[in-house]
Amino acid sequence: MTIAIYGSRQQEPYAGAIAAFLKSLRTAGIDVVMHRKIHGVLSALVPDALRGVHAVADGSPFEADMAMSFGGDGTFLRTAMWVGDRQLPILGVNTGHLGYLSGASIDELPDVLPEMLRGDFDIESRSLIEVAVEGREDALDWPYALNEVTFTKDEASSIVTAHTRINGRDLASYRADGLIVATPTGSTAYNLSVGGPVAQPTAPIWVLSPIAAHSLGMRPLIVSDDSVIDVVVEARSHSFRLTLDGRYRMLPVGTRVSLRRAPFVARIIMRRAHAFPAALREKLNWN
Repeated sequence: MTIAIYGSRQQEPYAGAIAAFLKSLRTAGIDVVMHRKIHGVLSALVPDALRGVHAVADGSPFEADMAMSFGGDGTFLRTAMWVGDRQLPILGVNTGHLGYLSGASIDELPDVLPEMLRGDFDIESRSLIEVAVEGREDALDWPYALNEVTFTKDEASSIVTAHTRINGRDLASYRADGLIVATPTGSTAYNLSVGGPVAQPTAPIWVLSPIAAHSLGMRPLIVSDDSVIDVVVEARSHSFRLTLDGRYRMLPVGTRVSLRRAPFVARIIMRRAHAFPAALREKLNWN
């Protein structure tokens, strides 16, 4: 068995726990490949724990049976991008803040390996959004989003108008600071902060939520995830910001952007104590 590990650079407080986990993997005969970013950090903190661990650069091929992400939700999104379309199951170990995407906290790390060896966990398939920019096939390095795609104004613009069509039919012209198209996984991210609904992560839907809409009639909308959504942004400025999970490009106003369900999924490992209802109770204080 081989595990691929990705992580943020902020690991100094957790280096001891990660080192102990790596040693337990080695004892169990499990091979480890590690993204060179976290490998470089740990090599300065706990070099002995990296014996036999192979460092992997961005874009380099690697073989693994599962992946682990050490960090917060932002790190998890980058881990999903690193894994790409391999569809490896990913376990998030939260060393960040909210950690909606994490299946374990760093304090629970000693319990993780026995559960992994027993298969005592669930794997959820999460849809991604595939983004195409008309006339700009090379506009996006990684044209997929696990959380959300947003259309927002640039710094010089007062508002944008996002002319939106679903399956070739006009839907609405959102006059607002921006428009979010969120996956169910991303419903607890930016979407939640603008008043959008929380969705069960495996539900086959997208959520469209305007950001500071200039009309009371513009409300969040849930649509099927087999829909094709086309958005053309109009604004007083010459450009707008297209953002996929925090990665953005400035595009000319009038560019058509098409969103559809990606042809692969992200497979997320959830320890049974961190199932969706438990996560809502903990993160949103629903106790």
